[in-house]
Amino acid sequence: MIGEFLNIIVRSLKLDKSLYKDTRYFGEAGIYFAGLIMILDGVAGAVAANTVVKTSIGISGLTAILTWMVWAIFIYVIGVKIFPDKETRVPFKKLLIAVGYAHAPGLVRFFAVTPELVIPIIFLTQFWIFASLIITTKQILNLKSNFKSFGIVFLSFLIIAFLSLSFIASRMNALPISDIS
Repeated sequence: MIGEFLNIIVRSLKLDKSLYKDTRYFGEAGIYFAGLIMILDGVAGAVAANTVVKTSIGISGLTAILTWMVWAIFIYVIGVKIFPDKETRVPFKKLLIAVGYAHAPGLVRFFAVTPELVIPIIFLTQFWIFASLIITTKQILNLKSNFKSFGIVFLSFLIIAFLSLSFIASRMNALPISDIS
């Protein structure tokens, strides 16, 4: 069981596209493996951030689960419902598992143990996750084009970024700011 989990992580880190065609990794344990990868990804992000600012590890784990769901929903809606290829037939659960697996590069953030390493490692892992999501999307949705896969992931990213920035901006307006005149 642990060997299978580690194999998924290693194959995801290597950007092995055959991982997403291997049905044995999408069985009953798949959702738990993907969820565990996401929680560990959140914890790794908190550990990396704690070298610069204090971050709650628990909140980071929960945020990672929410992020996992949001990525999977947007990729599913955009790639399966709005812009599918002829052979795009995938259950949401399989896509959810695949998106979780694609976040395995985020585990590298555990190695950001000094403030000097935080920014380069976070930058590297974000691009690595993005590349992994593009490969995942192409394989799971049976897309013929890398460009279409990139477009689905990039559009999902833009929507998530817009919603996140809108949420942050709305919270900033709600903050009590003392005006010293």
